[in-house]
Amino acid sequence: MLTDEYRYKILRLLEKDPHLSQRGIADALGVSLGKVNYCLQALIEKGFVKARNFRNSSNKKAYMYYLTPRGIEHKARVTARFFARKLAEFEALTREIESLRAEVLEVREEAGATQASGPEPGKATHG
Repeated sequence: MLTDEYRYKILRLLEKDPHLSQRGIADALGVSLGKVNYCLQALIEKGFVKARNFRNSSNKKAYMYYLTPRGIEHKARVTARFFARKLAEFEALTREIESLRAEVLEVREEAGATQASGPEPGKATHG
């Protein structure tokens, strides 16, 4: 399945560099060449990306991938969804960090109060 994350990342890479090879995309994303091929084929089938073979190239497998007008529009929508999801993840992490920070401070305060009050009556101290 082609997720919004991969759609966004592939479209962004191709917008920056239409000459990027499938292997270059795979390396940039840290995924397999097969996954990139699958994703690109899905984007091409939907009309978001166009592949053009370099006719003058000695390497006949060299392609240029460019975003179609529909692909540019789709990238804008995917970018907005991807951004909203990442922002929600960031906000959830921020809340969790604040909660953990408060918990650590509470534990430290309790430990400090216990140490400040000295040993319990009837308990021997070693020293």
